[in-house]
Amino acid sequence: MTQMTNATAALPRIAPLEPPYTPEQDALLKKITPPAAPHVLALFRVLAVNPRLLERMPSWGGYLLGSSASLSLRDRELVINRVCARCGAEYEWGVHVSAFGRAAGFSDADNAAIADPASGGRGLAPRDGLLLRLVDELHDSSTVSDALWQELAALWSAPQLVELLMLAGWYHAISYVCNAARVPLEPWAARWPARE
Repeated sequence: MTQMTNATAALPRIAPLEPPYTPEQDALLKKITPPAAPHVLALFRVLAVNPRLLERMPSWGGYLLGSSASLSLRDRELVINRVCARCGAEYEWGVHVSAFGRAAGFSDADNAAIADPASGGRGLAPRDGLLLRLVDELHDSSTVSDALWQELAALWSAPQLVELLMLAGWYHAISYVCNAARVPLEPWAARWPARE
């Protein structure tokens, strides 16, 4: 994994849209921006350069982040943050750590273990460690071993397992956009923890 810091980050390849927005852009960006966000996220403003694509994202993204999803907040955020860490997507990792980390019950040590590809989940609860292994196996091989699947199936239902797989895939796609388009980091979002 390559982790780029803000100091070494190159200029955006796709510049986020800046106000003034057209009435259509403004309506769409308001629709997808979380109420607690300090401003429209740079990622959304990059995605808005393709408004037809962006119009279709809220239903799927809203499901994954909403109360109708079958996963707990902690499980969901652990998977998202590990996917982003494995992909080197500091933008999305930092936004999720800042927006959901405390509510998910993550300590600074938890965030550091989740962000470190070499941590092996050291210091995390066994349940959290299983989710890290799931993300790591998916990232490394695009599948899950039989042994790990049996462990996962003992704790999560079949519908939840499908959701975990789709969640990991969705945030892989988001990480690709963040990295390849070089979405600029949000000033209020967390940064990678220092490695010892």
